[in-house]
Amino acid sequence: MLKTAFVAARDRRRLATIVGVLLAYGFDKVVDRMGLRAIARIVAWRTPHVDVTRLTRPQRVRRAIEALGPTFVKLGQILAARPDMLTPQWTEELTKLHAGVAPLPWETMRPLLEAELGGSPHDIFAEFDTTPIASASMAQVYRAKLDTGEEVVVKVLRPGLQKVIEADLRLMSHGTRIVEQEWKELARYRPQEQMRHLAQALAGELDLANEGRNCELLAALFEGRDDIVFPKIYWEWTTEKVLVQEFIHGIFLTHQESLEAAGLDRVVLAQRGTDAFLQMALVEGTFHADPHPGNILALPGNRIALIDFGAIGRLTQKRRNQLLMLIGAMLNQDADGLMAVLLDWSGASSPDLTRLEASSQAFVHQHTGKVLNLGLVLTDFMTMARENDLAMPTDLAILFKSLVLADGVMRQLDPNFDLFTAAGPTVQQTMQAKFSMAGLKAKLEAVGAGLFGAASELPTLIHLLLVRMKQGKITVEIEIKGLDKMTRALERAAARVAIALVVAAFTFTLAPRLLNLGQSVFVGVTVVVCLIGIGWITLLSRNKMH
Repeated sequence: MLKTAFVAARDRRRLATIVGVLLAYGFDKVVDRMGLRAIARIVAWRTPHVDVTRLTRPQRVRRAIEALGPTFVKLGQILAARPDMLTPQWTEELTKLHAGVAPLPWETMRPLLEAELGGSPHDIFAEFDTTPIASASMAQVYRAKLDTGEEVVVKVLRPGLQKVIEADLRLMSHGTRIVEQEWKELARYRPQEQMRHLAQALAGELDLANEGRNCELLAALFEGRDDIVFPKIYWEWTTEKVLVQEFIHGIFLTHQESLEAAGLDRVVLAQRGTDAFLQMALVEGTFHADPHPGNILALPGNRIALIDFGAIGRLTQKRRNQLLMLIGAMLNQDADGLMAVLLDWSGASSPDLTRLEASSQAFVHQHTGKVLNLGLVLTDFMTMARENDLAMPTDLAILFKSLVLADGVMRQLDPNFDLFTAAGPTVQQTMQAKFSMAGLKAKLEAVGAGLFGAASELPTLIHLLLVRMKQGKITVEIEIKGLDKMTRALERAAARVAIALVVAAFTFTLAPRLLNLGQSVFVGVTVVVCLIGIGWITLLSRNKMH
C-alpha cells in the first residue's frame, strides 16, 4: 500500500525498531497481518533473541511494551484500566507496567535544563541537588531551594522524547486504521478513539506548563478551603519542558505507621480525600485522573495534598447526571435503571437485550446485602459491559479508573471505608442543587436562551421560505432506505386490487345483460373474465418473487 510505504519511509527507523521487538517476542503473525513482512526481513538479522517459551501471551505483550518505551507504556497503562475491554488475565498483567526507569546521568539532563532556565541551575537556585528524587519514562525530578528559602521540586522532561513519541503516534494512528480493517472483531473497542485519547494524554504529559495549569485549575475549585492543598507553581522558571513547583512535606497515605506517629486520623483523611475527589468529579466535572498512592499526601491537621497533574479528566454535565443515575441504581438495586444507563453509554452497539437484562439482574443480586466495595463494583460493572460486547466511553473509563484508584487508597487508610456511604453527602448536595429553585431557574434560563436564539432566526427563515415559495423553488427531499422496493410492492398490490375490482365490476355490470342472452352465455363469459383476472394476478405475484 502506498500509504504504508509513505509512513514507513518517514519513520522507517522507529518502525524497524517496533518490528524488531514484535519479532523478538514472537508476534510474527501480527507483523504479517499489518503488512510489515518486508521490514521484518530487513531487521531479522539484528533482532534480539528472547526466550518466550515460558511466557504467556499477556506476559509477552507486557514485556514488548516495556521494551518499546513511554508511548507504548502509556497505552498499556490505559488498557490496564479497561476491564470492559480486556479479561482479568490481561488487565492484571498490564497493571505491572510502571513508568519508573533508571535515571539518566546529570550530564545528559544538564544541557536541556540550562537551555530552558537560561542559565546554570546552580546560579538560579540557592541550592540544587543533581541526584534525582524520582525518575520516570517521561521526566526526572530534582530538589532545589530558592533564594527566598522556599523548597521546590524541578521536574525536567527527558531529552529526545518528543520526536520518538510523535513518530510512535503517527505509526500507531496508521496502525489503528489497519486494525479496524483487518480485525473486524476489534472494531467495537473503537481503536481510533483509543488512539485519540492516547495522543491527548501524551500531549498533556509532554507539556509541563500544561501540568502547572492543571494544578491551578483544580486548586481554584477549592479556593477558601484549607483542608485540601495544592502546590504553588513558580511560573518564572516553568516552561514546556521544565516545571518548578512547591515542595510539599507530607506523608504518603500508604505509610500507616508514619500517619499514626504523626497523630493523624485515618478515617478523617479517607473522608476528606473522598469529598475532594467527588467534589471534582460530580460537582465540578474536572478531576485528578491519576490519584494513586504516590500522588496523595497527608499533612498536619488531617489535611490532604494532591500532586502530579499531568493527567486530568473532564465530564460534561450529561455525563455527571448519568453517573448520579448509576450510583442511584446501584444503591437501590435497580437492575432496570442499571441496564438503562449502560445502554445509554453503549453508543451505536446493538447488544442482546435479553442477555443484558439477565446480566444486570445477576450484577444487582451479587452486590446486594453487603457493604459495597466501589472498586469491585466498578470492575464488575465494566466486566459486565465486556461480556455483553459493549465498550465504555473513554471519558467514563478514565473516571472509573480514577475512582477505583481512589477507593483503593481510602481503603488502605480505613479498611471499613465505604465510598458509597461516604459519597452520600456530596450526592445529596448535588441532587438538591440540581432540583432546587436556583437549579431549575438556571435550566429554564438555558432553555429560554436557546428558544430566543431560535426565535431570532425565525423572521429570516420565514422571509426566505416566502421568497422560495414565490419563485416556486421549494424542494423537499426524503430518503427512505428500501423505498424503491416498497414502491414496487405497492404498485403490484394496487394493480392486483385494480384487476380484482375490474373483474368484479365487469361481472356485476354485465350480469343483467348477459342473463338476458341466456344463462350459458353469462356463465361462459364470467368464467373467461375471472380466469384472465386470476392469471394476471398470478403473473404479478410471480414477478414479485423475482
